[in-house]
Amino acid sequence: QVQLVESGGGLVQTGGSLRLSCAASGRTFGYMGWFRQAPGREREFVAGIRWSAGSTDYADSVKGRFTISRDNAKNTVYLQMNSLKPEDTAVYYCAATKYYTGSYYYTAGAYDYWGQGTQVAVSS
Repeated sequence: QVQLVESGGGLVQTGGSLRLSCAASGRTFGYMGWFRQAPGREREFVAGIRWSAGSTDYADSVKGRFTISRDNAKNTVYLQMNSLKPEDTAVYYCAATKYYTGSYYYTAGAYDYWGQGTQVAVSS
């Protein structure tokens, strides 16, 4: 069965860094993304990567601070989070599509699989 398992969340001070990991198994994927959801807000796209080509996409709010990458040998996607701000506080979810369509990567409904989420808290 397909599984996406996130890890690496935690509590960090403003300006600090965290690296989230998403270990994927069960099949190959076309596109993988990171979403986050803060209390009272909708789940929003953070960053994504096309598995085969390695091309990346970022939300404007994290450009220059977050970096998404992949390790093909480990079937793992990472989200390096630097210069963290209190507004980055949220549950972060890993998600994946079966195939790459080149569109709608920024909407949660486009994804076929989801991880359980990992909490990121940035203190002010």
